[in-house]
Amino acid sequence: MNRMRSIIAAAALLFAALPASTPLHAQTAEKPWPIKVVVVTTFEPGEDTGDAPGEFQNWVEREPLAGTLAFPGGVHPIRYNATHDVLGIVTGMTLVNATASVMALGVDPRFDLTHAYWLVDGIAGVDPADGTVGTAAWASYVVGDVSRSIDSREAPASWGYGLFPVGSTAPNVYPAHVSVENNYELNAGLARWAYELTRGMKLPDNAAMAANRAAWKEYALASQPPSVVLGDSYASDTYWHGAVLTQAANDWVSLWTKGKGNFVMTNMEDSGVAEALRRLDRMKRADYSRLMVLRVGSNFSRQATGKTALESVTTPYLRSTAFEVSWVVGSRVVHELQGNWARYEGQAPAAR
Repeated sequence: MNRMRSIIAAAALLFAALPASTPLHAQTAEKPWPIKVVVVTTFEPGEDTGDAPGEFQNWVEREPLAGTLAFPGGVHPIRYNATHDVLGIVTGMTLVNATASVMALGVDPRFDLTHAYWLVDGIAGVDPADGTVGTAAWASYVVGDVSRSIDSREAPASWGYGLFPVGSTAPNVYPAHVSVENNYELNAGLARWAYELTRGMKLPDNAAMAANRAAWKEYALASQPPSVVLGDSYASDTYWHGAVLTQAANDWVSLWTKGKGNFVMTNMEDSGVAEALRRLDRMKRADYSRLMVLRVGSNFSRQATGKTALESVTTPYLRSTAFEVSWVVGSRVVHELQGNWARYEGQAPAAR
């Protein structure tokens, strides 16, 4: 936690520390842009345009987000649209980068983010019990990974794995005193609204994905074409994989949400984004209730029958449509919000 506090404090001080002669400071003399939507992606392996896309490129090319601004508090320049009301950022992977980048944007004086919706739109590992490669999940809960851990070979035989909460003495026991909160409850009405808006969409698929699904016949949802679902996010700096740790993730999400959440997608950023926005909300810089998390399966969180966890996690990623799905589903929501701002500026939508 000390590391997280230091990151956030450093980001908050960044802009105050910039000298008056910097171009960034000069830009703040203008009236802050009132932003409607911030698209939050986590990585782009190449250029923003013209090569093989990652999470960001489809947004840049298709919205388009043609404008560029320096972003010294981040890892990648900010992109914006022609009307200056949609921003796109690349946070960098892992919790430390996601937290710092979102905090830096939130205190950036160039933007008025008080009414902005924030869309986390990235790829993830999907639990085959809940979906397949290409499945898009809207989260109502984001759960962090702060835990105690002992080698599972040294754990009691009844445990199944060596992860358990800080303040507890065994897995699946909620601590009597919570010293570190792992549960980030999102606006469930907004998540369901986004789900209802997108649930009927036919998602991009391809032959490689269809062939891969043949190995997952014992999982009803993993063996079907991708679809839009409701499902929750587990964020961890550890790139974990396997049947045992997938069970641990399911147990962990259920524990911290008190049985209300269902682990579907694993990633390395979402709790950092959520923590930054909670603090920005307290600072009156952003509205935490307008955070949406959309994750799309690019791989499974565990091995298929007949493979080891090591074989599975070291197999190259499938050439899937995950990046395409991320934009197709996410942009449907962004365009609805942007195009009907008079309806959504004052009050966030919620499914009836």
